[in-house]
This record gives sequence, C-alpha cells and structure tokens, in this order.
Amino acid sequence: MTVLRWLDRPGDQGVTWGVPWPRGTVERGTPFALTDAGGREVPLQSWVTATWPDGSVKWSAHAIGAGSHSPEYHLKPATAPATPTAEPATAPGAAVTVAREGRDLVVTTGVVTWRIGGGAVARSISRGSREIARDVRLVSLRQDGPTPDEGGHVTREQQAGVVESVTVEQDGPVRAVLRLEGRHGDWLPFTVRLYFYAGAEHVRIMHTFIWDGDPERDFLAGLGLRADVVMRDELHDRHVRLAGAEGFLTEAVRGLTGLRIDPGEAARRAQVEGRPAGELDPEVASRLHLIPAWNDHTLDQGSADGYTLRKRTKDGHAWVTIPAGARSNGYGYVGGVSGGLGFGLRDFWRLHPTRLDIRNAATDVATATIWLWSPSAPAMDLRFYHDGMGQDTFEEQLEGLEITYEDYEPGFGDPRGIARTHELSLRVHDATPAAHDLAAHAAAMNEPGLLTASPERLREAGVFGVWGLPDRSTPARAKIEDRLDFLFDLYEREREQRRWYGFWDYGDVMHTYDGDRHTWRYDVGGYAWDNSELSPDLWLWLQFLRTGRAEVFRFAESMTRHTGEVDVYHLGRWKGLGSRHNVQHWGCSCKQLRISNAAYRRFYYYLTADERTGDLMDELSVPEETFLAIDPLRKVREDVYTPDPSALSVGLGTDWGSLAAAWLTRWERHGDERARDRLLGTMAGIGALPRRFLTGEGRLDLETGRFDTSRDQISISHLSSLFGLPEMCAELIELDLGVPGFEAAWLEYCRLYLAPPEQQEAEVGRRLSGISLIQAHSRLTAYAAARTADPELAAWAWRKFDLGEGDQLNRNPLQHQENWELTLVEGPRVPHPVHEAPFVSTNSAAQYGLAAIHNLVLIGEHLKER
Repeated sequence: MTVLRWLDRPGDQGVTWGVPWPRGTVERGTPFALTDAGGREVPLQSWVTATWPDGSVKWSAHAIGAGSHSPEYHLKPATAPATPTAEPATAPGAAVTVAREGRDLVVTTGVVTWRIGGGAVARSISRGSREIARDVRLVSLRQDGPTPDEGGHVTREQQAGVVESVTVEQDGPVRAVLRLEGRHGDWLPFTVRLYFYAGAEHVRIMHTFIWDGDPERDFLAGLGLRADVVMRDELHDRHVRLAGAEGFLTEAVRGLTGLRIDPGEAARRAQVEGRPAGELDPEVASRLHLIPAWNDHTLDQGSADGYTLRKRTKDGHAWVTIPAGARSNGYGYVGGVSGGLGFGLRDFWRLHPTRLDIRNAATDVATATIWLWSPSAPAMDLRFYHDGMGQDTFEEQLEGLEITYEDYEPGFGDPRGIARTHELSLRVHDATPAAHDLAAHAAAMNEPGLLTASPERLREAGVFGVWGLPDRSTPARAKIEDRLDFLFDLYEREREQRRWYGFWDYGDVMHTYDGDRHTWRYDVGGYAWDNSELSPDLWLWLQFLRTGRAEVFRFAESMTRHTGEVDVYHLGRWKGLGSRHNVQHWGCSCKQLRISNAAYRRFYYYLTADERTGDLMDELSVPEETFLAIDPLRKVREDVYTPDPSALSVGLGTDWGSLAAAWLTRWERHGDERARDRLLGTMAGIGALPRRFLTGEGRLDLETGRFDTSRDQISISHLSSLFGLPEMCAELIELDLGVPGFEAAWLEYCRLYLAPPEQQEAEVGRRLSGISLIQAHSRLTAYAAARTADPELAAWAWRKFDLGEGDQLNRNPLQHQENWELTLVEGPRVPHPVHEAPFVSTNSAAQYGLAAIHNLVLIGEHLKER
C-alpha cells in the first residue's frame, strides 16, 4: 500500500498524480484501488505511464474528481489483473462524459457542460440548464514594428486563434482531456488542453504557443484568452472581482455604497457580499439611472513589483484610477447573483506583463480577457541584442568566446521555434462567490493540489538512479546536508531579490555572479541565463525526491516549464535542439541535444502525468536525426567532417547521454522497439569500442542505429559527464539489460577520469588530458568505488570532492569557502539592499549538489570528519 499526502495544499477540483512501483511487483493491466483516511473507497481513474523492461508497471498515473478531499489517501494494486482500462474502481457520483453532437463535442462534469466546436476553444459553457459563458476564444495583436519610441509608424492587427483540430485524449469517467490545435492566422501555432474532472465546476486550461515569426518585422503586442459572459441581472446585482495580493477589488457594476441617499445596511452589505440587494428604498430605486454604471475594468501587471487598476463607464470616456498594488494573484470574476465566470492565470505576476480585462459589464454580454502578454506593455521584441561586432568568421567568434563566453554566429540568435506554456482557469458559478471562496480559488490555481508519495516510498521503487534520503547522523554528513539546503534557499532568495521573473525568463536562473557590481552577469554573453548548463534541473529534482520539500518541487516545476519550452526549438531547422547559456535564451549558436535533454523532463512528467511535458519528450522520438541539422563541434574541429547519415559524429558524453535518455524514455513510455534497439545497440557499441567511453566521439550509422566500433582514439571532455550521463548510465546498469561490456566501459571511465596520472598512463598508455571540474567528477569515482566495493577508491573520491590535490585541484569556489554565509550589501553601490553569496555560481551549485547527493548514498560510510 502506498500512502499519499498533499504536496502543499489540498486540491478541491480534481487532481492527477503519478506513483512508481518496484520492478516486477505490478503486472500491466492490474487495476488500482484508492481509499481515503477513513477507509472509504474513492472513485479513481488510472493508467500506465511507464513500464519496466519486463513489462511490469514502472509508473502509474491516477486521477480523482472534485470534492472535499481527505488529508491522505491509500493506493494499492488490486489482487487480480484486469483488461487494461481507465474505468474507476468505483463510479463517481457525477461522471465526466464526452459525447459528439453533430460537429461539436459536448463535455459534462456533472456540474458544468462545455460545448466545443466552430473553431473556438468553446462555443458555450453552461451550469445546469443556464448558459454562463460563450465563444471562448484566443486573441492576439500583431504589430509590424517595435515600440514607436524608435521612430516611425507602427500598426496593430487583431487576430483570432482558430482551432483546426480537436483530439479526445481521455474521456472519463473521472478525468477527460481534450487537445485543441490551431493557429493565429498565418503564425503562432498553438495547442490548448482542456482538463475536466468529475463533479468539478472548474476547467484547467493549458495553453502552449510556438513563436514562428520574423523577429525583424513581427512584434507580438498582445496574446490572450477571451470569453463572453451572459449578464442577466440588474446592474446593481452585477459584480466585478479582481485579485490583489491577498484579497479582491470588490465592485458592483452600479454601486449602492457611498451614496448620498443610503439604500440601507442590508442592501449595501448584500451587494458587497455578492448577494441580491433585494427591494430598494424608493428614494434610491427611482434614481438608479443617475448612478454611473461601470462598464469596463482593467488590472494591469506591468512588472513583478506593481499592478495598476482602472475602470470607466464606457468607451470614449476617461478611465478612473483605482488604488493599485504590488502583486496580483491573477484571478477575477464577472457576473451577477444568477451566475458568472471566474477566470485567471497561474503565476500571473511572475509571468508579467499580464493583464485582466472586463468589458461591457453593463450590457447583456460582458467579455473577460486573460492577457498572457499585456497590450499595455511594449510589443514583444525578440531581435538579437547586438549587431555581431564583426564576428563573421569562426576565428573571430572563438575570440569573442574567450572574452565574454558568448558563442556567437550570425543568424543563430533566432527565436523562431521557441515556445511558452501557460496554465489558466475558467470556473462557472451559479451565483457570485463569497470573498473567501474566491480567495481559495485563486490559491488553488496558483498552487494546484498534487498528491505525492513519501521520499522513502519513491526510493523503495528504485527509480531515477542514484539518490538517497537526507542523513545527518554525523557532523560531516550534517554539514553537507546543511549546505545542500543553503544552496537551494539561496536560489529561492535570489529569484526574488533579483526578480528572475517575466514572460520568457521565469523558471530560469542566472549562470555566474558579478561580485564587483553585486549582481549576476545578466548582460555578459555566456554568463547570463543558465539554460540548464551543468544540469541544475537534475540537482533540484533529486533534491526534491530525497526531501519531499514543496518549495523545491515548485522551483523545479517552473524550471522544467521554462527550460523545456523557451530554451528549446519545437519547429524549424533546429527542432529538437536547445540553446546554450546566453543573455537571451535563444541567443547562443551552440544548438545541442544536451539542452533539450529528456532526462530533465522525466521527473515532472512521471510525478504529475503532465501531457505537455509528454509532448516535449515525444518531440525527441528520433533524437539522433538532430545531428543532421548541425555539427556541434564545427568551430573547433581539426578533422574534416560534414554530417553524414552513415557516420554521424556523436559525442559519447553530452550527446549520447541525451540520446540514451530520449530512447529509454520513449521505450518505457510507449514500448517503442526502435528506441529500445537503438539504446541497446549503442550501449553494446560503446562496450565494443577499443577505448570505450574514453573514445570521446563515435560515428553513428543513422539507418542501423549502430556505432562504428573500429574507431580507436582517446578524447576527453570535462563536460561529458555533466549533462545527465552519470545518471543515465547508473539507471541503465541498474536495469540489467544484458548488454555485454557496457558496465565495464562505464566503470573504466569512472575509475580513470580522476585516477593518478601514473595509473592512467599504465592502463591506457597515456595520461588523460582535459581533466577539470574535479568535484563534479568525484561522483564518478564514487560510483566505481560503490560498484566494486573498493574502500580506497571511495576515500579517493571524498578527497576529490573536498579539495583535490596536485594537478587535480578542486577549483569549485564553494569548497574553498569555509563559511557559507550571506553578506548584506546596501547603500549607493546598489539600487536596493541585497544579500549576496558571491562565491556561488550555478555551475558551482549544480556541481556540488549532484556530487554531494551521489556521494552520500554511494560512499557515505567512508566520509571522514574534517
């Protein structure tokens, strides 16, 4: 039995989560049963998201519907296998159904009904027999030039997003998922998923768009989701709510408060609380037409530090300013005592510039718009940030790399093909919700409920390779655990005080700190946005697995959303590849599979069953074909090479580790035999190479999926093992796939990389060059020590983790900083006071984090006190 508890807050409108199972314990097709804390069976929908090589269930996904949720649940497989099904163990009281009526799809949760068709996101939304909203659609504004302050005239064109196809991915009875795909005219392809749960009034909407314009002439000036809301009530019984940081702006379309003639406390209180005002005093009722009706309202979040509010009576008249605030929770409501629509955007202020609009609230049909990019903001400008500075040759570009760490190449700082995903909420009501209910809805949108198994249970399942639970049993272990906590807490603090927020930026972190300016190097080439360099994604996810900390999960979740969408190309010439670290997320000319790495997405997908993350991994169904697009080593090659389908150059470190992650994930998710064959075949090829992993680079035949095993060379890169290769190799070896020579090849590399030069020379005939990032590689030595039960090698690994020696000094500044403390910097040197730790970079943090997590579980018993 698996005990499940809420990550941070319980969900009330349906939830989906994932659970791993030890190999061979759950046969595919086995049904599952869920009970609450009181032992009552709960309606459950289940499906398999991954299998072990023997066909048993590795990861299962589960969904429960809306309702008052238990503080914990108990999940267990039933005793006998059944035909694979999504049927719940017990039928929900109000099931989700999906039916076709003519050319429309009609989805009902038992509470609300959505009619989908006609090119819109939804034709209509009803609660019971009453239509609440209609014509839910995507809207955008396209501008033909940058903001007018650069001179010249610009025009804006409004376009509608037209749905071209609808796919039913799940059809209930507890959870239904519809996938809608289309375009905004001739650009901006989008995917929208609608999530319906049994008994829910709320529908979760996942919106993804791909930017495919010309950055020199296409400027996105607005992007949003809009719905028409049917308004039936008297103007004084119509209500507007817009979220601040805690409570809500509480307005009526025609206000009864503050009047010279008092309508009475009962009427005033009823209006403020969203209830019918009742029969009004004749002195007030006869003059209602003289009270302004506020038709339009706007909340505009221009930055992470401030939003403005305004309203007006109608188009053509002045806006009236409403007292503003700092950070809106991004939720609103428009309607009346007979019903209305709640609407919002998760991480609203974090993803600025954003906006909520209510228009025509005094008419028969109001509109509510959730702007993902606010039309009030300057148009989205994705042009490259400099003119190239004469770097027209590889020689000049390599010189630029030496001074700013930027790998520039003309035409490569191109955003065409990057994407962004937003999570929205629409909730239909049969009356204006009370203030505390609205606050709960906003909180649930921003921190959606998620059920999780404990770290102990996750570890017991044997998933995700090498990691263990926190252990403070000795002072030395406790010091490392404290430092792991320090590093995460630092990044959480840095995100806030450095304002790592914004439409394209939220979720990423900066690469390197500038101690002279007391800020991160946001404007210095390759030292700016990190783009998964040295795998902070892996560090954060492993830290969550071992601790179960909600704040670590939320940080890693936002990073996965960002790095999987913004840092990766989803169409065009570099589809399937990602961009190296840069001032702009797409700016670097290094387009590689190491950034689009499926190893970084698997955690979130399996823990949540998130379909969009599944899409990202499906984009890598044939990852080896990306090597036809570009040669990652084109600027530094000493040999003559052009991408050749029969002999593709594939690095055995960052490249093959990313290929292995994509192939393994494809195999375990879809049973893809081609992916399995390529994974096992290349593993065998590495084992058969004369120098095995030390070869550094193999030549892959795209048709056969096999390496040329005659290649005999030694080539070492310090980056080979820093983008998921150790994690993937450990996982593959643990799977015991019966591939001859692979484990021995990996253990040889692990053992020799940090071996004394004399030992390297004795074993392979030469001393290995290119050895650096000593602390990060100590986990390779630790892995070899653990697999071979070699205590001397384990002691060697801890020495390398600590300070190193000789030619292999540990140069990670973290390890040379005895006191890990924050320093307060204030005064005229900085715009505002900051607490800094200038000895920390994301490279150093990821190195320390991954090495510490691996070493503690592999060779923790050999850790000595200092």
